[in-house]
Amino acid sequence: MIGIPLDELAEQLAPLPRFRAAQIFKWIASGVSSFDEMKNLPLELRGELAKRYTLRTHVAVETHRSSDGTVKLTIQLADEAWIEAVLLADGKRYTACLSTQAGCPAGCVFCKTGAQFLRNLNSGEIVEQFLLLRDIADISNIVIMGMGEPLLNLAELRRALAVISDKKGMNFSRRRITVSTCGIVQGINDLADNGPGIRLALSLTTADEALRRRLMPITASHPLGKVKEALRHFQDSGGGRITLEAVLLGGINTRGEDAASIAQFARGLDAAINLIPWNPVKGLSFESKPLQEPAPEEIEAFTRRLEALGLNVTRRYRRGRGIMGACGQLGP
Repeated sequence: MIGIPLDELAEQLAPLPRFRAAQIFKWIASGVSSFDEMKNLPLELRGELAKRYTLRTHVAVETHRSSDGTVKLTIQLADEAWIEAVLLADGKRYTACLSTQAGCPAGCVFCKTGAQFLRNLNSGEIVEQFLLLRDIADISNIVIMGMGEPLLNLAELRRALAVISDKKGMNFSRRRITVSTCGIVQGINDLADNGPGIRLALSLTTADEALRRRLMPITASHPLGKVKEALRHFQDSGGGRITLEAVLLGGINTRGEDAASIAQFARGLDAAINLIPWNPVKGLSFESKPLQEPAPEEIEAFTRRLEALGLNVTRRYRRGRGIMGACGQLGP
């Protein structure tokens, strides 16, 4: 029940009057864990709801805390699949990083999550991550950048965001929600045409097409020309500035030609560049060679190249590495 949008909930609960569905929806948004806590519902109705529905989807939660304020939740679901969600601290501001799949089918060589793929999450399993993190701290922003490729589970993600953003429930602003994709063209176009109106980030890593396909196998069926067309359509349809994310891999994608190709790709888009130095994961390699973190001077030089090409560049601070909660490290 936790991930059901209000209109669907009202249909499911018919012939109960809609105001009862609205009451239940608001209680769910408040974070209650049992129907007994819904005090403005008749006792008999609470009992009937408890027989027919469950409020929470998880079986167990393990909490991991980092000295930098990051909190990672490892969550066991009803079918014994494990997923992870992360709370990122930036001073007094907190960002919830949510997963949309158990594992990931994209197979990016630099990401631990791509080592296996089990299934898509349902909307309730996505919403519950938000509620579990909200129990720890007030959340300022949401990034759909955890386990999985969000646009390969867009229907359930859309339902989850409908619940999270509904003004009659959790009332979380869509302008503070960012969805990150490796470039699923159909999904980007679907977002442009059908919403919701969230912010979009592209996991680009490199705009060298051949290298990108070797690093991110799923991109072979989503060429950069088509991806850029979809991003333009997204922006022409009212989408705001797009973030182009580049995971920096030591000695692989930090060449001068990599900077030039990113600049070429960004031309004509309202875009900012987010540089993410690779977070180490034991055992990951590229073409038989272990992946390496970029050296500080390598990061600095690449940043300067991009800025010299007129790009707006941000370097992401590495948070959660000590608990394997940083970008690319998720997966139990």
